[in-house]
Amino acid sequence: MNLNPALAGAFDGQYRFVGNQRRQWVSISPDAVPYQTIGISTDANNFIKSGVGAGLSVYNDRDGWSKLNTLQVNLACSYRLQINSDSTLFISPGMQVGVTQQSINYDDLSFDNQYNGVYYDAGLDFGENFTETSHLYANINAGIAFSYKLSNSKTIDGGISLYNITKPKQSFQGDNTIRIDRRFNFHARATINLSDKFDLIPSYLFMSQGKFKEFDVGASLRYIMTKNQFNYQAIYIGLWGRTQDAGFFSAGMDYNAWHLGVSYDINLSNLRPASNGRGGLEIAVIYIIQPKPPKRIKYKQCPNYI
Repeated sequence: MNLNPALAGAFDGQYRFVGNQRRQWVSISPDAVPYQTIGISTDANNFIKSGVGAGLSVYNDRDGWSKLNTLQVNLACSYRLQINSDSTLFISPGMQVGVTQQSINYDDLSFDNQYNGVYYDAGLDFGENFTETSHLYANINAGIAFSYKLSNSKTIDGGISLYNITKPKQSFQGDNTIRIDRRFNFHARATINLSDKFDLIPSYLFMSQGKFKEFDVGASLRYIMTKNQFNYQAIYIGLWGRTQDAGFFSAGMDYNAWHLGVSYDINLSNLRPASNGRGGLEIAVIYIIQPKPPKRIKYKQCPNYI
């Protein structure tokens, strides 16, 4: 749902629960305060049998010495539309609304005014006038996604999404001109069946926000160990690149209703001398509840002579 609100409920199952944890920039210095992000979300497919996908996500991010904390709570919904008669093409519009609360702590920060010409003196007035330590703003996001089954061995899905539609204010100094730029996402993924045991899953993501651009491209390989209705097991390994910034790899496993994943990015940008090439480690846990199978009707066969 961070990628596209239209993907709320876009999974095979009834309910999905997701947990993510990411830790970044630990290697910048021995006493560095790493960036940490924790997220949990849940969404439903065909919510109350209405064709609607519904989701709730909560993310908390804390950055650096200032303990800049960002808490975001979003509600998302989508609706799946069948386009053709053979059920191979679906389009899903989606929308997301929520609130974000940001706070900051100035106590552990140092300023140039506290340098007395010989050494740093924390007792000196830092010469700044901070009017706020927290603020709250609303989010409105929207998107559209598609899923197309080209054949029994090939599928493709993707979409376009727009975040921060209203460009909410983001300032601890009450400056109404400081706003969050809109973020555009363009994403696509294909699943190509190579054999009975192997699938290739290439994907790309392009994001644009203000003057910043990001382009990620790569693929993962899935090896299916068992593929029974109530016993599905598979392992994944993938490699991607982020232009002029980093390369990252991922590994994961499906075990029935569980999916476990880990990813790590290697910094390749101008920050590499400070980061020692190290980026961030992310861990994901997903659990999907499947619909209960229909109960088998017990009956007694009548003798054939009756």
